Amino acid sequence: MLGGAGLLLAAAPAQAAEVAYKTECIPPSISGLPPVEGTTKVEITAPAEAKVGDEVEVVWKTTQAASNNPDVLDLDKDTVKPTGTVKVGGAQTADLAVEGTRSNPPIKKNSPMVLSDMKGKIKLTAPGEVTLTPDKYNINVSKPISTDTKCSPKETVKPGATIKVTDAGGATTGGLPTGLPTGLPTGLPTGLPTGLPTGGSTPTGTPSSGSDTGGSGGGKSDFTGKEVQIPYKCKTPIGDKSATSPVQINAKKDGGNYGLTVQFKKSVMDSPADIPADSVKPSMEVKLGGADKGTVHVEGPTNKEPIKSGAPINIPDLTGTYKPGADGKSTLSPGVLTVKALGTTTTCTPSKTEVSLEIDTAAQPGGAAGGSGAAGGSAGGADTSGGLAETGSSNDGVLRALGLVAGTVILLGGAVFTFLPKRRARLR
Repeated sequence: MLGGAGLLLAAAPAQAAEVAYKTECIPPSISGLPPVEGTTKVEITAPAEAKVGDEVEVVWKTTQAASNNPDVLDLDKDTVKPTGTVKVGGAQTADLAVEGTRSNPPIKKNSPMVLSDMKGKIKLTAPGEVTLTPDKYNINVSKPISTDTKCSPKETVKPGATIKVTDAGGATTGGLPTGLPTGLPTGLPTGLPTGLPTGGSTPTGTPSSGSDTGGSGGGKSDFTGKEVQIPYKCKTPIGDKSATSPVQINAKKDGGNYGLTVQFKKSVMDSPADIPADSVKPSMEVKLGGADKGTVHVEGPTNKEPIKSGAPINIPDLTGTYKPGADGKSTLSPGVLTVKALGTTTTCTPSKTEVSLEIDTAAQPGGAAGGSGAAGGSAGGADTSGGLAETGSSNDGVLRALGLVAGTVILLGGAVFTFLPKRRARLR
């Protein structure tokens, strides 16, 4: 009755001795943690005997992961999911994908990782001895955001189990197993989430190197500023950083007011980790000069879609309304940039600024001249703290921890500031 092809065997599995091997685990680059080297201990179970054509279940039990949960965050219940690869050798060869469930007890900082058993099925295609050897594995942590760490052997690993396969009579004596797909999910947990800003649309409009920075004569309504290089000094929750960014300010006249668009150029980078939607809110105070005084508040949208690891990140256009407060030629220059992400705030102040746009203005009631901050329209004291979505945890302490641990990534045109403390993962 057990000879039918494709039947999952229910015979007593062969218990194999525990296999131990040196392992290197690579945390996500966003974590700032160095590679971890430790020892992985695994038990592989499978039927001791089977026939060609049978489909058998292979179980990977991790009795010891290569490292503990780092001293960053406690991991919640049912947030850890392991996946891995079992090398099939001997009478047939293949990479068998095995997968566990997202089921674990709460795991404290500096505590051993607790991983669910991983399982996979393989169809036996050739008579002889088939060996099963544990290979690379990953563990994914789903909260506060999804993080992965990849682990791989650093030495030759001994087989964890052997299946004696007999010919069922007339069945094929060779070929590759059909089994499960070999694509691997990723992840060994480091418990390190991230607070990365993400972009919306890429900058629009084509700069004309200041060719439209003069007056508004002839009923002109669109004004294109020149691209200027602005050196920023940024204060973050974990220290000060600096870099230079190309910025451009454009304006569109609407009655006596102007709709402003601030663009950051060359603002694309590859994301080092999966980033949730609606996580980051950028804003700026555009500095007024010439005939007018004060600042104009502009802001960008939060990222609408999640961004996968390795995909480009773009900073969105920042927009707002300028209500002039004086007659004459007024200038607009990039000012203080603020990025709020996952409960943290990073403020970048220009060490020096440069005029991007000059326009002829006529004073409007309640305009900006002599003002102490915002100017007109949506700028007047606008709240930039809204629009930040939850990231999987409602615990304020966790969000503060994210800000201190993962820091903040600020996109300043072509420059990207990643502020990450160097913490060493602790081995078991």
